[in-house]
Amino acid sequence: MIAAGADLKIYVATRPIDFRCGHDGLAAKVQEMLRLGPFSGAAFVFRSKRADRIKILVWDRTGLVLVHKRLEV
Repeated sequence: MIAAGADLKIYVATRPIDFRCGHDGLAAKVQEMLRLGPFSGAAFVFRSKRADRIKILVWDRTGLVLVHKRLEV
């Protein structure tokens, strides 16, 4: 479970990404696109080209957590 505390920073990528990316691919995108560390404890939100799906990548101090959600349009 990801507990969104008052100090949780959330970064949203405004450009769509290739949704075939997994943990490692998204961590690399965080480093190259946002110039941030994927292990910082912040949540990184990515969207698909059609904007009907999102992926959230967050470090929970034990590992990278990847949440994939299909949005109702």
